[in-house]
Amino acid sequence: MKLSILSEAGKKTQKTIELPEKVFGIEPHDHAIWLDVRSIRANQRQGTHATKGRSDVSGGGRKPFRQKGTGRARQGTIRAPHQVGGGRVFGPHPHTYHVGINKKVKVLARRSALSYKAKGDDVLVVENFSFDKPQTTRIASFLKALALEGKSVLVLTSQNDPNLYLSSRNLYKVEIRESVTFSTYDVLRAEKLVVQEGALERIKEVLG
Repeated sequence: MKLSILSEAGKKTQKTIELPEKVFGIEPHDHAIWLDVRSIRANQRQGTHATKGRSDVSGGGRKPFRQKGTGRARQGTIRAPHQVGGGRVFGPHPHTYHVGINKKVKVLARRSALSYKAKGDDVLVVENFSFDKPQTTRIASFLKALALEGKSVLVLTSQNDPNLYLSSRNLYKVEIRESVTFSTYDVLRAEKLVVQEGALERIKEVLG
């Protein structure tokens, strides 16, 4: 697939670029995508949830009242689960939610997600640009020129650009990722994919 390279002003330049077929033109593998997204979302969970069992709550140490003669059911401790303030039965405890995935499957999933975007004409290639300082108005104008206002957008940069990240941090639905660090989940969540010209070359090196 051949695309025109756009300027930062949103205008077509005289340059065109061919999207690598091995990355943007494969038959998408839905199961690989599912495996990768499941792994990503599971690994984002902290797993720090915890409750106190009967051995963890305070109190107890003796019977709350004598065994017989009160007319009430016998009780051994105020830490029992059925008592107010007692421990919880089978409550959650800290553990990891880590789900591993084969590297080849992860690569296939990223290729599949990119291929879906290419088939839907949701990939835009722009000239390389960088920011000397954070400028939210500049990135907002850039998105407006590309008619992407209000849409969820993933911008893939050719290199790490902290100023570009800071410029877009307050913009709704805009994500900035370096060309080698984006995930399948990032691509699927975005309506439009904006790729810098240099980023496309790095993607080709990593996934091609």
